[in-house]
Amino acid sequence: MTDATETDDRLPQPEDGDERSLALGWLDYYRDAVRAKCAGLSPEDLAARSAPPSVLSLLGLVRHLAEMENAYGAWPLSTGTPFAWVWGEYADDHEDDVDCGPQDVEVSFRVWRERCAATDAALADVPDLAAVAPANGRSVRWNLAKLAGEYARHCGHADLLRERIDGATGE
Repeated sequence: MTDATETDDRLPQPEDGDERSLALGWLDYYRDAVRAKCAGLSPEDLAARSAPPSVLSLLGLVRHLAEMENAYGAWPLSTGTPFAWVWGEYADDHEDDVDCGPQDVEVSFRVWRERCAATDAALADVPDLAAVAPANGRSVRWNLAKLAGEYARHCGHADLLRERIDGATGE
């Protein structure tokens, strides 16, 4: 995982392979897509809600994806750990994680990278994706597919948000 300010080349799509390498390859690919969409932007741009009336920003997506890494990555594979949201308990609006400003850039990217690393570490200890995740009772495969799906869904949002900020397009 790299910082949001790096503009190096994107990870390639994963090559064909076994289930595990494909699932983890696509997860890495989508994570890198989010990083790339945030690269080179100022804190103000990252926090910009560039597609009104939506309150979504690129930084809000990073924060939301930290939640998803927690909910479908590291936590399901934990044993005996009560679930806790990354950004605290949510009120009536389940999108409180996307409510952020330029002052939240450093902590948001740090926490996202930490949650990604926790997911990777937890997955490294599971040899079989069919295994049942102890914390939520679903298969590791289900959790991994859900997590990759969250990234795929939100990469499209990131494309639009970035284009609205500075016109940058591309996969």
